[in-house]
Amino acid sequence: MAIVLGAIADDFTGATDLANNLVRGGMRCVQLIGVPEHGLAGVIDDSDAVDAVVIALKSRSCPVGEAVRDSMHALEWLREAGARQFFFKYCSTFDSTAEGNIGPVSDTLLQRLEAEFTVIVPAFPVNGRTVYQGHLFVGDRLLNESGMQHHPLTPMRDADLVRVLARQSEHPVGLLAWHELQRGAQAARSRLDALASRGMRQVICDTLTEADLDVLAEAVADLPLVTGGSGLGQALPAQYRRLGWLAKVAEAGALAPASGGALVLSGSCSRATLAQVGAFLEHHPGFRLDPLALADGEDHLEEALTFARARLAVGEPVLIYASAAAERVRCFQEALGRDHAGELVEQALGWLAVALVDEGVGRLVVAGGESSGAVVSALGVRAMRIGEQIDPGVPWTQATLAGRKAPLSLALKSGNFGGEDFFLRAFDILPTVDDSGGGA
Repeated sequence: MAIVLGAIADDFTGATDLANNLVRGGMRCVQLIGVPEHGLAGVIDDSDAVDAVVIALKSRSCPVGEAVRDSMHALEWLREAGARQFFFKYCSTFDSTAEGNIGPVSDTLLQRLEAEFTVIVPAFPVNGRTVYQGHLFVGDRLLNESGMQHHPLTPMRDADLVRVLARQSEHPVGLLAWHELQRGAQAARSRLDALASRGMRQVICDTLTEADLDVLAEAVADLPLVTGGSGLGQALPAQYRRLGWLAKVAEAGALAPASGGALVLSGSCSRATLAQVGAFLEHHPGFRLDPLALADGEDHLEEALTFARARLAVGEPVLIYASAAAERVRCFQEALGRDHAGELVEQALGWLAVALVDEGVGRLVVAGGESSGAVVSALGVRAMRIGEQIDPGVPWTQATLAGRKAPLSLALKSGNFGGEDFFLRAFDILPTVDDSGGGA
């Protein structure tokens, strides 16, 4: 079973974000959690047609050497699976540090594929991420004024992506400016080739509209490697059909009806997620996890579990959250250490997910990349079929778990994504079946 696109994502929600847009573009897509030990046929039933595979790693904020190693492992697996093109996916806010990991991973993938150059396309205009003159905007604010300058793990204090990437890469970084992109795909490709001939192996691409993404996709559909956010992913399938690589599919995101209780676990501290937590709490109670209480022992976790059981027993959705404003997060980090504070929350969310899914939760929303990684790892999820979109960048997915009759419905939400009513609306739009047994 060969695939058209093999993608490597640097976090779990980013992988789902890309997979969502591939499905919207008409590709049947599976997301894998980490690199499997066996080939594609050993992961997915041969009767299940798959056009794209996205491998989710936890390589965004880990040491550079680890990120490069894991990304190379994923690349080799996807090459064995027969992918025709490769995609390195990172966040539309270009989350990284001065050392990487975007530049080093891109450099290494280019070298392994013996490719001359690749494009850097983080823009996702429908979600307010645009690039102009190489500067990344979030809505009408520069990246370093958008709130991302306060990110607890990868604060972004420079909106000039050419400058940011130049600090990470071994090679000069080029820019495909917006006025050059407006001349069309052929002219854009000629400009990219010219920049590559001058040694610029990674080229930041200005992007202001969805139409700009369509032009870029046409210009780069035959490159061995493309990189960017998920916006480019939605534009690529049409180009694959143009090249004759991809057939039309009626329902690329078809999933089975969902069953079981509804649970939200939120670890993200982004502005969007904080607003979503607030909107949920206007309609339903929630339980706030306190890292200091978690550090004292298991009593706090038992309180959260008791709260969740009571709400689930009456059929209401449950929210358990560690999301907090920047000042509160800093207090926890100062008291516990940045890494330990994060680990306590991730471990707690993973433990609660396992306990509550075992007791009948069948519909689960997780907010935040690190939180999503912790939860799917704790649950032992290895592969997810990608379904229909809830909000831009966030689809429902389904995973089969050992010992569970029905598939688990999962939505892994990047912290910055989703409307204010996301936590409430996600469950409303998911088709369900009547399951008096709780779906487990």
